[in-house]
Amino acid sequence: MEPVITPCDASFGATITGIDLTSLDDATWKFIEDAFPEHGVLVFPGQGLSPEDQYTFACRFGEIEVTRPGATGQTVYISNEKADGKVYSPEETRFKQLRGNEGWHLDSTYMPLAAKAGLLQANVIPSRGGGTEFADTRAAYDALDDAMKQRIAGLSGFHSLYASQAKIGHAVPTGTGYGFHTKGAPLRPLVRTHPVTGRKSLCIGRHIFRIPGMDDEEAVALVDELVDFACRPPRVYSHQWAVGDLVVWDNRFVMHRAMPYDFNEARVLQANRIAGDPASELAPTDRDPYASDFQPTGSNEIEAVA
Repeated sequence: MEPVITPCDASFGATITGIDLTSLDDATWKFIEDAFPEHGVLVFPGQGLSPEDQYTFACRFGEIEVTRPGATGQTVYISNEKADGKVYSPEETRFKQLRGNEGWHLDSTYMPLAAKAGLLQANVIPSRGGGTEFADTRAAYDALDDAMKQRIAGLSGFHSLYASQAKIGHAVPTGTGYGFHTKGAPLRPLVRTHPVTGRKSLCIGRHIFRIPGMDDEEAVALVDELVDFACRPPRVYSHQWAVGDLVVWDNRFVMHRAMPYDFNEARVLQANRIAGDPASELAPTDRDPYASDFQPTGSNEIEAVA
């Protein structure tokens, strides 16, 4: 069976059918590889991959992101369900981390090396809600008026997961949780160029807390304005999960967020993140005022913890 690609009803994204991701030949992988930076989000319905098969497929996009010293790349779970089948309560850290995911963001921009891509597969879904939305920051940049493009040209933002979690009342001890580190806050341009397509996009989202040369409140207001603009039709694709669906997105220009659902029900997504290319995704860091333990470098040095 030949693969069939159907564009989503948005400025980006496509569904690909007629493919078994566990048995890709070179020609079919080339089809996927070429579609990835063009469409930004690729949906593969009904795959139902095992963790091992998803890991194998994810590795085709690059190295799996490593977030702690001594860790190895693997398939992980974004889930509100405990090992005993119960769900996390609002007082527990995992619950607060999941609520943070409901804000528009790019993955790992708060780490020295931001992610290239993300993969999610639905294993368990709630009866209502719990979808994932994606936003096209490439089309958003193109749609900005000249005055805004001129205003943000040359501006950069500091990113911090400690800061973004603090916005929702979650004070995180330094060095704990997914991707937390003591390297400080990376500084990333608000406008960046895609390393494959050469198109410009916005590097924005909930993790930005400061823009050098601006008052912090003004900076956050500017970022919020850009996020609001980016996340309007036709620049948003809302994926309503069915068990077995797998979605991969280009984190270099696609923001995403989890949609609310009844946290008394389980939601289990099988996940991988692909580490970015240091040539385009590595950023210098500076002091993070939201982290209690920090040793500044001010360089592009990167550790395994990133």
